Amino acid sequence: MRLFTRVLPLLLLASLLSGCGYNAIQQKDEAVKASWSEVINQYKRRADLVPNLVQTVKGFASQEERVLTEVTNARSRVGQINVNADDEASLKQFQQAQGELGSALSRLLVVTENYPQLKSDQNFRDLQAQLEGTENRVTVARGRYIQQVQDYNTYIRSFPQVITAKIFGYKTKPNFTVDNEAQISSAPAVDFGNAPQPPAPQPGH
Repeated sequence: MRLFTRVLPLLLLASLLSGCGYNAIQQKDEAVKASWSEVINQYKRRADLVPNLVQTVKGFASQEERVLTEVTNARSRVGQINVNADDEASLKQFQQAQGELGSALSRLLVVTENYPQLKSDQNFRDLQAQLEGTENRVTVARGRYIQQVQDYNTYIRSFPQVITAKIFGYKTKPNFTVDNEAQISSAPAVDFGNAPQPPAPQPGH
């Protein structure tokens, strides 16, 4: 009888929390965290490709120092950011740095069109393929994260979950903004089969 007396309040509390969306908030919060981990993993995969890519290009096109330096510096800035996805300013800084790295990589790939020997190098071609696959994974992971955050934010703003969220300190999460997405969309595309051709050298140059 005593055991039943102790267990009953716990069962009632669990029932109330479930009815107010507490369990669902936990699940959605964990889904957001898992999606964010995948975003980080894919961005890290891209950053890890940069040193080998830079060294390979340098072996055939050492005179392209400006572009190589841009890529190296952009990669360094990405590595220095300790992002907090729950902080809007931190997330914005992180996304801006990632966008700068993506743009720098795209400019580097355009430059490589000037070097047929580089383009035919097997190591370079392998790195291109890995980078292309990683860019696609980044896009997918980022899209899933955006959806998970939107689902979480919509849920905790709805009644009666909004009451539960306030009681337990759950707040809406910042997301990749429209400006961030537009910046990425307008960056030079990673298209290894149809990269833009550089302008022909002018006579006398």
